[in-house]
Formats: sequence, C-alpha cells, structure tokens
Amino acid sequence: MGRPHRDALFPRAAIDRLTRLVDIEPHFVAEDFDRVPRLAAVEILITSWGCHPLDDAVLARMPALKAVVHAAGSVKHHVTEACWDRGLLVSTAAAANAVPVAEYTLAAILFANKRVLEIGGLYREHRNTLDWAAHFPGFGNYRRTIGLVGASLVGRRVLELLRPHDFDILLADPHLDPEAARSTGARLVELDELLAVSDIVSLHAPALPETYHLLDARRLSLLRDGATLVNTGRGSLIDTEALTAEALSGRIHAVLDVTEPEVLPVSSPLYSLPNVLLTPHIAGSLGGELLRITRSALDEVERYCAGREFAYPVTRAALSTSA
Repeated sequence: MGRPHRDALFPRAAIDRLTRLVDIEPHFVAEDFDRVPRLAAVEILITSWGCHPLDDAVLARMPALKAVVHAAGSVKHHVTEACWDRGLLVSTAAAANAVPVAEYTLAAILFANKRVLEIGGLYREHRNTLDWAAHFPGFGNYRRTIGLVGASLVGRRVLELLRPHDFDILLADPHLDPEAARSTGARLVELDELLAVSDIVSLHAPALPETYHLLDARRLSLLRDGATLVNTGRGSLIDTEALTAEALSGRIHAVLDVTEPEVLPVSSPLYSLPNVLLTPHIAGSLGGELLRITRSALDEVERYCAGREFAYPVTRAALSTSA
C-alpha cells in the first residue's frame, strides 16, 4: 500500500495490536514489491489502496504466501487469476467500507425527498419563507418509493437503514430471486419498472461489462418527472452525456458521488445545476471511518493466526459478479 494509506489506516494502537499477532517490521511499508526484504518468508500480505497486482512474477518471489488481507474494499485491482491458481486465502474489508457509503446514501435519500438542497438555496436567495408545498408538491419522505439497483454489500446495508422508515422499497438485481429480495424488505422488480415508478433510484451495482452505461438515454428517460438519481456505486453505470441532457432539462434531480470520468471536465454543467449535487467520491471511508476498516482487517489477521476461517472471505466465483 502507499505510505499515506498506511499512516491513515494504522495508527500506533493498530500497529501495536498487529505486532502482537505477527512477526512484522512495524515501520516498513511496501509501496511496491521490488524493494521488499525477506519477501520469500512472507506468509500474510496486508494490502490496501495502491497495491500492485499480485501476478505470477510477484507470487514466484513469495513461495510461503498463504493469505491476502485487504484493508480496503475491492480486491479486483491486485488479486489476479494467479492468486486463485495458487489457492491463496483472500479477505476484504469491503463490508466495513460499505457502512459509510450506505450512510451517505440514506442521507441523500432523506434530503432529496425533503428537497433540502433546493429549499436551502431558495431560502438563501430570498431570505424569507415561501410556500414550499407550492414549489415542491408532495415533497417529504412518507410513503415514497425507493428503488435500489443491486443487492451488493452497500445495497443490502442501505436496505437495512431504510427499514425503519415509511418507504415502499423496490429492488432490481438479476442475481436475486423474489424470496431472497423479500427477506431484505424489498420487492424484486425488473429494472425498467423500478426506474419508471421510483421517487428515488439509488445505484449499487458493480462495474462489469454488462453494467456499463446500465442507465443509458432510454433508461434515464423512464425516470418519472421529479425523481432523484443517486450514484454512490460506479460512474460507469451511467451514460454521463445522457444524464447531463436530462439534468439540463430540469426534469430530474441527481446526487452523484461518482462520475465518468471520475473528475468531470471543468466545463460540465453538472457542477452548477441547482438540481444536481456533486461530491468528490467521499461516500466511502475517510478520516476516522478508516479505523473501522483497520479493525476489520486486524480481526481477520487474528482469525488466520488462530487457524479460523475468515469472516469476510473473497472467492473467485463471487468476484466475477461483484465490485
């Protein structure tokens, strides 16, 4: 991992716990695999953002390697087919990272239905109360329809957070059956139906070839007037040009924490539209939230050292349909 990530993820207390579990040089950070001493003796790799791919050449230098514990979310950037061929055990802190993403999503849903951003802007402009119901007919959170696209780790966490609220919840996921969806408190529907009837549509699908521009111009046109699109998943799920056209029309609203490209051109209208909120990929773990990831990773190291199975294992099969 990069040194800045090590410093943020592993403060002194975490390093102390780690040194009680394993034989490690606590001040050494492997930013790449070319300058790692005693690489042949490494049994566990603790990785995070910025880890280089564990390909055949790298693994050949680590004959003792048995496990990879990822102190971050997706392992797709560094866990290669060679890792699975070797039979390595892989764990991820994706479940820990899903917590703040789901919290951000819940906040976006509640604020969007209440039209908080728009009302705040008008209040700032007029500096007086207005007839908010006339400006935003039917606004509020009671009995609104929320559509989630993807029963991922984040998607399932969002479902849990939505449960105490008075929402009708729809779910679209081609890998889920109706009974499994009902157990989450949602009703399984086809994506086009979800888009057409939801007040809020929140994206939690993985970035796969089949999900590229999942919401293209045709599907974006299905959104009901006044609907809000929330994306904390992957920017590639939405056709940015088509979304920009819809947003410019004022017909829909959007809360976008991820975009394609990741930083939009400075000329993009999405920065300044009153019906769009852009945030710079901040929904995931940041600041103090990183310590939840650290605890998850260290718990997994402790389980491995005790000869127990990982609580959050990653498998080759599951990785093919996940983020």
